[in-house]
Amino acid sequence: MDLELAGKSAIITGASTGIGRGITKVLAAEGVRTAVVARRANLLEELRQEVAQDGGPAPVPIVADLYDRNAPERIFEQATRALGGVDILIHSVGGARPLPVDADDDAWDEAFAINFTPARKLTQLFLPHQKAQRWGRIICMAGSLEPTGVNGSAASKAALYAWAKGLSRDIGPYNITVNCLSPGRIHSEQIARLYPPEEELAFAKTHIPLGYFGEPQDMAYLVAFLCSPKARYITGQRAYVDGGLHMAI
Repeated sequence: MDLELAGKSAIITGASTGIGRGITKVLAAEGVRTAVVARRANLLEELRQEVAQDGGPAPVPIVADLYDRNAPERIFEQATRALGGVDILIHSVGGARPLPVDADDDAWDEAFAINFTPARKLTQLFLPHQKAQRWGRIICMAGSLEPTGVNGSAASKAALYAWAKGLSRDIGPYNITVNCLSPGRIHSEQIARLYPPEEELAFAKTHIPLGYFGEPQDMAYLVAFLCSPKARYITGQRAYVDGGLHMAI
């Protein structure tokens, strides 16, 4: 199926490893020109080379730490200079933040500064182009709404979803869609730290109906579809990509 994405432009945060890296590769294979954002320049350069070797448009690496409150403006300037207007925004940065019940303000501020604020600020910067051309796609990686304890990531990702849902209603008339994806246990650096091989197998057998952890491309294929013109009537939604782990109806 031709997803009609060739020639589109996208920015992907959290692109050096895991889900963001997988999304970059799949979009590039569809002919999308990408700018990729992460803190580690060496991994972004490896990604650029891999995509180019596979025949896709080589990504533009942008080294930035999204915890820096001034990073979104610099990212916007570099991406716009390299790509012109950006058609697709993929907010893939984030990380778990388990917190004690009496966590201080700094811990909570840090969780929101990573998981919510950069997505909001980047979207506000890139939206004028999408509104002017009356077409755009925004995808946010949101967490689970089934927290097992106090977690700064769960709270800030819930805020991200609520913001994205409201945004989808405000900008729908411009033919811009906004959707959230909630990954389950998808192989990444963080998952490798949390689940040694024997624990991964036991968890998958006990909790995941399909019986195994997912790969970044399992997320990336759905992202590519949602970014395409063929997904024009899907907005304001939240989809779980988790092998059946999520149990709520």
